[in-house]
Amino acid sequence: MPPWIRWVDEDQATGTVGEVYQAWLSANPERTEVPEILKCFSLNPDLLKSVVEFSYGLQFSDGQLTRRLKEMIATLVSGLNRCLY
Repeated sequence: MPPWIRWVDEDQATGTVGEVYQAWLSANPERTEVPEILKCFSLNPDLLKSVVEFSYGLQFSDGQLTRRLKEMIATLVSGLNRCLY
């Protein structure tokens, strides 16, 4: 099913969007595609960049909760929501 929200795919990404996508993929070498939840912001490159910078630090760094625990919670919630990512 095609997405309901228009976005820029990796093969069409240029400028800021291309830079953000490339940085994200470089930071996540086990992944071959940028998650669709991030692509939703790709029509506004400055917002995409801000979302990635904010969320990456929030979700993938240790704080009150370890990164591992945050990943476990995210996986559980995604499963409960029947989310594909």
